[in-house]
Amino acid sequence: MDIESVGRQISRLRREKGLTQAELGERLSVTFQAVSKWERAETLPDTSILVELAEVLETTVDNILRGGSRKSPYKRRTSVDELRRGLRCLDEMGRLLGRDTQLYLAAVEGINSAMNTEIRDAFTDSHIFEVFVAEAAIQSITAGAYIDPTDVKNGIENERLRGIILEKCAEYGIK
Repeated sequence: MDIESVGRQISRLRREKGLTQAELGERLSVTFQAVSKWERAETLPDTSILVELAEVLETTVDNILRGGSRKSPYKRRTSVDELRRGLRCLDEMGRLLGRDTQLYLAAVEGINSAMNTEIRDAFTDSHIFEVFVAEAAIQSITAGAYIDPTDVKNGIENERLRGIILEKCAEYGIK
C-alpha cells in the first residue's frame, strides 16, 4: 500500500463529491486537519472509519487503500467449465446456423488455420476436446485471465494437460 496514492485517492474522491475537507471530516466525526493529513500522506485514516469513509465517498475500502488502482492484475476470471462451454458454443453455432454456412465455416477455418488442427474433431472425441480446453486455458492465462489452480486440478482429467496448465499458472503468478 502506497500512502501517497491513498492520500491522492481520498482527495480526488472528496473533490468529485464536491466536499470540503471540513465537510468530509464532519461526516466522519474527525477534524478537517485529520482529512488534510490523510490527503498529504502524513497519516492514514483509522481502520475504524474506513468503511464509513468509503460509503461517504461512494467507493470501496479496497479502492481507497489501493489508491484507485485496479483491484486485480488480471483482466478477467475464467473457469474450466466456462472454457468448455465456450468451445461447445462453436459446435452449437454449427448446429444452429448450419455446418455449411459461411459464418460457421469461417470460424472453424480460422481456428484450424491458426492452430494447425481440426477443431471439429473435438466435438466427437472427448480426449481431443480436453486438449482444446487445455489450450483455451493456456491462451486465456497468457492473455491476462485468472483461472483458479484448484479448478484446474478438479476440472482437467488428463494429468499431463493439468500439469501444463498449472505450470502456466505458476509462470503468470497465479496461486
